[in-house]
Amino acid sequence: VQLVESGGGLVQPGGSLRLSCAASGFTFSSYTMSWYRQPPGKERELVARIFSTDGSTYYADSVKGRFTIYRDNAKNTVYLQMNSLKPEDTAVYYCRGRDSTYRAYDYWGQGTQVTVSS
Repeated sequence: VQLVESGGGLVQPGGSLRLSCAASGFTFSSYTMSWYRQPPGKERELVARIFSTDGSTYYADSVKGRFTIYRDNAKNTVYLQMNSLKPEDTAVYYCRGRDSTYRAYDYWGQGTQVTVSS
């Protein structure tokens, strides 16, 4: 089982980035996929989630209207489109996959750094 994030980097305030999380080793379409982030010195927090059952989504209030989570089940990939980035979005971003039925099957990626700074 692998979740491999990519797309992080350094961006100026107001800019955009798209994170990708490529999954392998499990039935991706059956998994609820989430993006979390951990800012420096703070706890990890949920950013966005997309459910396997109906494709519905959830966003943290801090990113609502700026970030979009979507998935491509044919490519076993989940994305996080991040627009209007702010310095407070600086964090390590992690991808998580959890089986919608057998919730013990719960996997994390290694994280990708996003830095928003001028």
